[in-house]
Amino acid sequence: MGAMDKSTQAADGTVGKALQVLDMVAEKARPVRFNDVLAESPFPKATLYRLLQTLTSQGMLSYDEERQTYAPGIRLVRLAHAAWSQSSLAPVARPFLDDLSAEIGQTIHLAQLDGGQVLYVDKRNAATPIDMFSQAGKIGPGYCTGVGKAMIAFLKPEAREDAIKRQSFFRHTDNTLTTAEALRTELDTIREDGVAFDREEHEVGINCIAAPILSSNGRVIGALSITTSRQDYNMDDLTQLRPQLLSTAAKIAEAAEAWQFPG
Repeated sequence: MGAMDKSTQAADGTVGKALQVLDMVAEKARPVRFNDVLAESPFPKATLYRLLQTLTSQGMLSYDEERQTYAPGIRLVRLAHAAWSQSSLAPVARPFLDDLSAEIGQTIHLAQLDGGQVLYVDKRNAATPIDMFSQAGKIGPGYCTGVGKAMIAFLKPEAREDAIKRQSFFRHTDNTLTTAEALRTELDTIREDGVAFDREEHEVGINCIAAPILSSNGRVIGALSITTSRQDYNMDDLTQLRPQLLSTAAKIAEAAEAWQFPG
């Protein structure tokens, strides 16, 4: 629900509340008890119970009577699979991610933008994987990740400002950009250079170079990054991978040209 403000949730009524509960259960990444959800819920106990019952009866959640836990339901899984196939860049990009990963032997991320935040839709691990936050399906911040900054930088001005306003500017590391003005300056540079960098801004020891994936009319449809550990690659080393990164981003954009992505 990070992409929706409180006024939007209120305007969406019961449907918005149900989706908010669905998000709370799904984000736990494990079956949860009623009290686990209640501890984080903005809704009264009776309202939350009613919403959980409705979601369960509709197959969006499943309920384990023995363990008394809720988890995403089969209907939700079917919808998620359909969304991944029809609206995600991942199926189109998969062969190009495989080729790039095999060529350079580093971790590759594919992402799309969700209300100013980053949705990781695919990932290819390096020959020697490194532990990091990003996994397919996870939501990450836009202001301190390479893919996030690459996408935000190439949004149209009004959409770019809206995305900037949605950032939390929490300091994850000593290198994190913590003001809107600092981010705007960085985005100007990214638009000039065509690539973005994460200089240990989200996780200590993790660097990346990223490029936007743009449609023929300049619309942002995603971003691609090459991610390494500080021990393996310094920033100069990453910069040397710029041609392969941009070439792969262009190939994905070309393959996706006829794809019907949500606006």
